[in-house]
Amino acid sequence: MRNLSNDLQLRREQSMYRQRLINESPAGVEVTVDGKNFISFCSNDYLGLANDQALRDACKAGIDQYGVGSGASQLISGYQTPHHDLECALADFLRRPRALLFSTGYMANLGVVSALMKKGDHVFEDRLNHASLIDGARLCDADLHRYSHNSSESLLTLQNNFSANESLTISDAVFSMDGDLADIPGLVKCSSTNNSTLMIDDAHGIGVLGKQGRGTLSHFNIDDVQANKQVPILVGTFGKAFGTFGAFVAGSEELIETLVQSARSLIYTTAPPAAIAVATLESLNLIRSQNWRREQLHARIVQLQSGLSQLGIKHNGNISAIQPVITGSAAAATRLSEQLRQRGIIISAIRPPTVPENTSRLRITLSALHTEQHIEQLLSALDELDVASGQVVEV
Repeated sequence: MRNLSNDLQLRREQSMYRQRLINESPAGVEVTVDGKNFISFCSNDYLGLANDQALRDACKAGIDQYGVGSGASQLISGYQTPHHDLECALADFLRRPRALLFSTGYMANLGVVSALMKKGDHVFEDRLNHASLIDGARLCDADLHRYSHNSSESLLTLQNNFSANESLTISDAVFSMDGDLADIPGLVKCSSTNNSTLMIDDAHGIGVLGKQGRGTLSHFNIDDVQANKQVPILVGTFGKAFGTFGAFVAGSEELIETLVQSARSLIYTTAPPAAIAVATLESLNLIRSQNWRREQLHARIVQLQSGLSQLGIKHNGNISAIQPVITGSAAAATRLSEQLRQRGIIISAIRPPTVPENTSRLRITLSALHTEQHIEQLLSALDELDVASGQVVEV
């Protein structure tokens, strides 16, 4: 075996060493770590549902009726009534013929790509796609082509070279590290021109964007009939705006049945607990009905961006809950994260290979439960640390 100690030491020297915090409290905007209280700006609990009492009650009721584990994979005996009910409700919410549950978003993406693509096919992906999308293409026998970030021109050039082959075009809807939105109308046009199937992972958009939180396609006013035809494969997760755990793929009857038959990450893993499906169904009801959560989240986004501008700190002006402050070097990101923690604020330093070299950052994520005072405290700390004078560059 290679010398692991040397590898770990090198990571430390390069400011790439990662450590887990032990969070002693429920997910939320105020957390306790090592007995100390902090404001957290690094959770994906965008709507503040992860510790919501209605979801807690629903999960408890699910446990009382179904226990704490499903006991088997979905194709054996682990597919229970709450799983089916949630899939039907999701399909109705997203206005798709069918939906299919997966244990994680990572497994959903691996499952879709490996089930649909084979040797000789081509997969086109945005260069900044989530790791699960890249890994899904790498693990199948299809040829992977990565186009320049959010560039329809770059994508079209690649697609034109392989237009005679079966192909799949894949993009995040909201990019997880930059928070910017994909040019979905442009992706639709390119894919339609070259007869390439379009797959969108809306992990960070569903619940947050669009009418009733239906996601990024709704934000771009792509109606239901168009969406099913132009974006045949839609992926989403529950561990973010939904506040629970798991993931789904939504699409046609034929797509879902193909995944049931062929997606190895579905077939060969234990089904999620039914109690989680019960809680997620309650979460879906709240997402549809409680628009105030999205309104409050948007207000905090506007407040943060306005404050950053006043401090002279550059931001990319995106409308998502992900608001990065680019530091450049990994050392600068790590140092700034530690300095903020000393001031009662937790924000993770994101470094390569998660992001490209020289684009390390503080990945600020906002929640509907953040208050104006929370934002002011963060801005005050950034001002005190004189972040604006550092090597902050735009993405």
